[in-house]
Amino acid sequence: MSKTIIATDGAPAAIGTYSQAVRVGNTLYLSGQIPLVPDTMELAEGGIDEQARQVFRNLTAVAAAAGGSLDNFVKLTVYLTDLGNFQTINKVMEEFFTSPFPARAAVGVNELPKQAQVEVEAILVFD
Repeated sequence: MSKTIIATDGAPAAIGTYSQAVRVGNTLYLSGQIPLVPDTMELAEGGIDEQARQVFRNLTAVAAAAGGSLDNFVKLTVYLTDLGNFQTINKVMEEFFTSPFPARAAVGVNELPKQAQVEVEAILVFD
């Protein structure tokens, strides 16, 4: 098995012992992104909607660094500190994705790094 590590300055640097993404064959596994602004490493200002937009901008940057795009996303896992924000996540996703949408799970969690309200990890597949 050959692994290729993907890293880009267009997304926040890892804040732990992980890679932004790892490609194995035609599959790319993206680590969870929280709403950190890459230039400042601070949380995006605003509510859950702006935090979610920053997360998807970060995921888009990592995918692009691997030669992919949102069209390659096949599975998302969304972690929310308040499942009451589920509909907001749906609305923000519609700004970034078009039908057919990737598969997705939403999980309620007690806490996320840096007091983020949302984190999303993803799997992409290249043709």
